[in-house]
Amino acid sequence: MEMKEIRSIARKRGIAPGKMGKEDLIRAIQRTEGNFDCYGTATEEVCDQEGCLWREECLFDSTKEEIREPYMQG
Repeated sequence: MEMKEIRSIARKRGIAPGKMGKEDLIRAIQRTEGNFDCYGTATEEVCDQEGCLWREECLFDSTKEEIREPYMQG
């Protein structure tokens, strides 16, 4: 999904996108959806968030370690 579309969804949900990157913005939207804010962190293409708007794109992106690693470090 293009950033323009993601920003539009965010605004409709009352989120000011500002300069948020794709992953952070999607995670903010996920929280408003009632899902875990876990975009891009699925391991081994496993996700139990069946109703999440971002599920398919997330499973694809979660294989990119540059997304998962910073989020998973704590």
